[in-house]
Amino acid sequence: MSGPVRWLSYGATAVLAEVAGPDQAQSLAAYARQAGLTALEIVPGATTVLFDGVADAGALQRALDGWRPGVVADHEGPLVEVPVVFDGPDLAPVAERWDTDEAGVVERLTGTELVSAFCGFAPGFAYLAGLPAELAVPRLATPRPRVPAGSVAMADTWCGIYPSASPGGWRLVGRTDAALWDPDRTDPALLAPGTRVRLRPVSGW
Repeated sequence: MSGPVRWLSYGATAVLAEVAGPDQAQSLAAYARQAGLTALEIVPGATTVLFDGVADAGALQRALDGWRPGVVADHEGPLVEVPVVFDGPDLAPVAERWDTDEAGVVERLTGTELVSAFCGFAPGFAYLAGLPAELAVPRLATPRPRVPAGSVAMADTWCGIYPSASPGGWRLVGRTDAALWDPDRTDPALLAPGTRVRLRPVSGW
C-alpha cells in the first residue's frame, strides 16, 4: 500500500502500520474494525497500529487501501464519564500557564470531549487526546517518585489517569475513584482505545 501508511512485518502473524500521528492511528484502527478484518487484535499506538493474528498480510493491506488520513469512523465509540475531584498540586501552575484561574482550567477540561487514542505505560493507562496545541503543558523537570492511583494528569496535549500508584512526571490536576483497570471485567480497560471521555467535576469523597 502506498501513501500514508508504511507496512512492516512484525513476527509470523502480525503486521505493523506506521502513520504520522495518534489521530491517524486512531482513524486507521477504527476504519479497520469497521471493515471486519480477520485480525485477532487491532492495537493503535502513538504513530502505529499493530494488527496481530493476521493470516494474509497482503489481503489486510489491500482491504485498507481505501483509508486516507482524515477518514472519520462511521460510528463513535462509547462515552464514559469519569468523576474527578480537581484538587491536584499542579492545578495552579497549569492555570498560570493557561492565563486563567483554577476554575478556568476545570471548565476547559470538563467542557472538552476527550478520546482514548491508545493505551500504554501501565495496564489501563489511556492517552486521552482532544486538547489543542496551545494548551500543551510540559512534564515536570523531575518526576515524582510516587503518584497515587486515580491521579488525573496532563503532559503536552495529553490527559491521562494513573490506574495504579507509580512514579510519574505528568502534571497532577485532580483525582478519581474510577477503576481504570479490572482484569475481572469483560473489558478490563475502562478507557479502551476509541472511548470518548468526559471528566465530570465532583466535590469529593
